[in-house]
Amino acid sequence: MSARRKIVVGLTGASGAPYARVLLRALAERARTRGDVEVGVCLSSTAPEVWKLECGGDVREEIGFPIWGLRDYSAPFASGSAGWHAMAVIPCSMSTCARIAHGTSDSLLTRAADVMLKERRPLIVVPRETPLSVVHLENLAALARAGAVVLPAMPSFYGKPASVDDVLATVVSRVLDHLGLDNDLAHRWGDKR
Repeated sequence: MSARRKIVVGLTGASGAPYARVLLRALAERARTRGDVEVGVCLSSTAPEVWKLECGGDVREEIGFPIWGLRDYSAPFASGSAGWHAMAVIPCSMSTCARIAHGTSDSLLTRAADVMLKERRPLIVVPRETPLSVVHLENLAALARAGAVVLPAMPSFYGKPASVDDVLATVVSRVLDHLGLDNDLAHRWGDKR
């Protein structure tokens, strides 16, 4: 088994593209300095539009990792036999949550998430929606029952974040934890300042 951790990052059209940007930058830095991660990226059809609105620019030009096409099932993480280790869907729209929860693999992103669930590998979904309807809650509960980690984009404030980037890091740090990647992105409970 490879010493490099193979991570899939899926971006959807939910508001919250800055969370994805912070995660991808942290993974790029780790790949550059430690060389212990390999990252593949897949997008929903609306992810580029939301990225442009919230982050500016073209997501395809900013991300330093391969971005696979919406229905490019030749991507290595489209099959469990390729041995990719974990996936984060960040941000995760409620429509994507519903499709993953109900096994609707109608895009590479939802197929990759389905692979993680069927192979019993970490799938972290970062929903970014408010308020949540009963339908949303039932779909999130179905994902949790199927083995996904539901990690809402709910930042913590005990570390006294001083900037928006610090606030984003409180969520992304937890995503990295659940991807199995140690990090010091954010202040941890009990750490001295």
